[in-house]
Amino acid sequence: MGWNAVGVLVFLIVGFPVYWMVNTAFKPAKDAIDPDPSLLPTGFTLDNFHRALQIADFWGPVTRSLIVSVTVVLVGIVVGMLAALAISRFAFRGRKVVIVAILAVQMVPLVAMIIPVFLLLNDLGQYDKLSGLIITYLTFILPFTVWTLRGFIVNIPKELEEAAQVDGCTRTGAFIRVVFPLLAPGLVATSVYGFIQAWNEYLYALMLMSQKHQTATVWLANFTTKHGTEYAPMMAGSTMMAVPVVILFLFVQRKMAAGLTAGAVKG
Repeated sequence: MGWNAVGVLVFLIVGFPVYWMVNTAFKPAKDAIDPDPSLLPTGFTLDNFHRALQIADFWGPVTRSLIVSVTVVLVGIVVGMLAALAISRFAFRGRKVVIVAILAVQMVPLVAMIIPVFLLLNDLGQYDKLSGLIITYLTFILPFTVWTLRGFIVNIPKELEEAAQVDGCTRTGAFIRVVFPLLAPGLVATSVYGFIQAWNEYLYALMLMSQKHQTATVWLANFTTKHGTEYAPMMAGSTMMAVPVVILFLFVQRKMAAGLTAGAVKG
C-alpha cells in the first residue's frame, strides 16, 4: 500500500499540469486570470478554442510541425538503426571513438550551436526552409537514437542470429526475420521520443524560421503581446497541440510496454 500511495502521489504531481492546462482551456477567459482560482471547473466554454484559431493560422503551423516531426523520426530511425547495428555487431577501427563522440555530441547545449547552425544553413541556402529545420533537428535527435538503439541491439543475443544463419538465412535475412521483430519495442520507444522532441522544440524553430513558415510551438507565442498574455486561449492552443502526441502514444503504447525478447527463447 505504501508503494501504491507513492505511485498515486507521483501520478498526481506529474498529471496536475496537464489537468490544469485542459481545465483552463475550457474555462471562461475571466476565470483563467482569477487571483483566487478554483481547482475544480467553474464553467465550460469553447470560446477559447475559437479565439485560438482566430489569433493566427493554426493548421499551417501544425501541418509544418507534423511534416518536420514525421520526417525527422523516419530518417532518424533508418539511419540510427543502421548505425547502431554497425556499432553493436561489427568490430572496426575507431569504434570506441565513435561511441564517445556520440555521447559528447549529446552533452553540447543546444543553445550553444544556434549561431553556427544559423550561419551554416544560411550558406547552404537552407535558412527559413523545412528541410533546413529537419537537418538541424537530426543533429541532436540522431545521436540519442543511435545510442538508445545500440542498447536494445546489444541485449539481443547473437546466438539468435547465428542460429538463423545456420538454418540458411543470410546476415541480412537473419536481421530482418530475427533481430528486427525483437527490436520493434525499442524502435517504437525511440520514435516516440524523437517525435516529441521535434514536435515540442521551440528555440531553433523560432530562430531559423520566419513568421510565414512558423511551426506550432512558435505559433503559441502569438498569445503573448505587449498588452499581456491571453492565458485561456493559450491553454486551448496547447491542448490542441497535445492531441497528436496523445494519439501517437495511444497507438504505440502496447509496443512500448512489450518485452524486448519475450518468447525469443525457451527456458
